[in-house]
Amino acid sequence: MLTIKCAGCKRKIWKYLKIGKGQVLRCHKSKITKEYDFERREERIYCRCGRAICEDKGKYFRMIPKAFMHTGEKN
Repeated sequence: MLTIKCAGCKRKIWKYLKIGKGQVLRCHKSKITKEYDFERREERIYCRCGRAICEDKGKYFRMIPKAFMHTGEKN
């Protein structure tokens, strides 16, 4: 389980069930287990500090690589 956080202010965005050892390039909506504090504006997800974290692509979010960080273990 990974905790996705904003790279700027370190605020938690959501908990994500990552399967595999690869990079976090996409977050599938069905694997997000808990949501924290973020805003949806115009097809993008923003942290409360104003940093764009990812783009909404329908079934998944396409992550912006330098906008987020994660902690936890990949399954």
